[in-house]
Amino acid sequence: MKQKKILLNPLYTEKMAGLQEGLNQYAFRVDNNANKIEIKRTIENKFEVKVKSVRTMNVRGKKRQQLTRAGRFEGRRPDWKKAIVTLEKGHEIDLFSNA
Repeated sequence: MKQKKILLNPLYTEKMAGLQEGLNQYAFRVDNNANKIEIKRTIENKFEVKVKSVRTMNVRGKKRQQLTRAGRFEGRRPDWKKAIVTLEKGHEIDLFSNA
């Protein structure tokens, strides 16, 4: 069976920085077809931490439009999936270790 790439990239915003400090939660952009069990297993193996829970949500792509001389073009950004992972006490992920 071909292994798919589950974790696409970490999401680091002001809101997520607050959740990391207060609730030990981290957000990742994940593959649209990944389920909670696969996400948990991947994070535990990659970062060597213990995952307490995983919450997922499907984010709809925004509508975009562009006005040109030829007329108006409408489109959408692609839909994507976000996973918020809560870690056990005493565990943390260093997102900037490779930077």
